[in-house]
Amino acid sequence: MDTYFPKIGVSPKTFLGNIIATVCVVVWYTYAYALLKSIVETVAPSHFNDVFICIATFETITTIILGSLIVGKVIKRKNLLLGSALVGAIASFMLAAPLRTPGILILTFLFSMSLGISLPAVISIFKEITCNENRGRLGSIMMLSIIVGITGLRFLRSNDMFLNSLILTSLRSFEVVGVLLLGGVLEGKRGESPSFSSILGSRSVLLYFFPWVMFSLVNYLGWPVIAKIHNSDFVSFLVFVGNIVAGVSALLAGFVADAVGRKRILIFGFIIFGLGYALLGIFPFNAYVWQFYAFVDGVAWGIFYVLFLFTIWGDLAHEKSSEKFYAVGVIPYLLSDFLRETFGPLITEMVSEYAIFSFAAFFLFLAVVPLMFAPETLPEKTLRERELRSYIEKAKRVREKFTKG
Repeated sequence: MDTYFPKIGVSPKTFLGNIIATVCVVVWYTYAYALLKSIVETVAPSHFNDVFICIATFETITTIILGSLIVGKVIKRKNLLLGSALVGAIASFMLAAPLRTPGILILTFLFSMSLGISLPAVISIFKEITCNENRGRLGSIMMLSIIVGITGLRFLRSNDMFLNSLILTSLRSFEVVGVLLLGGVLEGKRGESPSFSSILGSRSVLLYFFPWVMFSLVNYLGWPVIAKIHNSDFVSFLVFVGNIVAGVSALLAGFVADAVGRKRILIFGFIIFGLGYALLGIFPFNAYVWQFYAFVDGVAWGIFYVLFLFTIWGDLAHEKSSEKFYAVGVIPYLLSDFLRETFGPLITEMVSEYAIFSFAAFFLFLAVVPLMFAPETLPEKTLRERELRSYIEKAKRVREKFTKG
């Protein structure tokens, strides 16, 4: 019988399997998409770049929605995950061949299809092996692993497409280890699978979903502006700083969310991010303000990665099957990346920097309003028990201090 992490209550073997499977899927797709995009920029006509981004985003969102429907009905998820990994591995190996536009479109579809099946499955497993009391902490560990994986592959990226295809194939092959470690969890009983209409009709879901959407709609505005104002070395430095801060923030965010609740830390993330945009609205050309923005951007993204991608939707699913909840939660993130690459540069050319950042700050502060009315997803009993435990520990320290005195 598996032992359990103290005070966390999850099998190390099961959680390790879930980490391996999830990290391999997310890092694989991130790397594969970046490689396909670089190939498009090299071999396809210049106008095809935006077309490719539109197609890739549409296919990814569509396959994730369809994948959540399929995974929710399949009992033996092991075969589904292994089949999806095989498709991903074959598509990855095909990257080694010279590609033209038709080949790029075929691989885009295969990559999206593999992600659309795998991602809802592995994230729903994360919900099943965790509970409201520990989902934030374990989400932090998961998100930090993903950030480390993506950052590590950036250093390994090569101009040799055959080597890149081997790395991608190896990632999907290693995913099999995670699937095998999950074992019986993949065949376990799951709750009722709700419809998308019932999920989006839930007041609790909407009160968390709207702020996430509003953040995603304005988040894409910042980086295209800095690329226009400052040189590439400064931009690269800020991206590096932001990634480091996001990793640290992601590690801490889940632990704090499990201690004080989800709402407080989400509101904090929106406020500091809005503050960053407000300062840019006043001083858009000041390098020190941009450095402050990179810091708060990293802090906010670390919080939102953990809570909006792993924690909140699992909490709101309760005893129901969670694939569709997570599918709904990941769509704003995908749209944010799409807007940054397509509409971001256009808006920066048409609207002044002062207006862009003032507009973004206003909407970020406005996004806090729904959160004020959202229900806290960490059980009230857990919050009170932890507060009481904290008071008892403080009382013990005070007593020991006076006893020694």
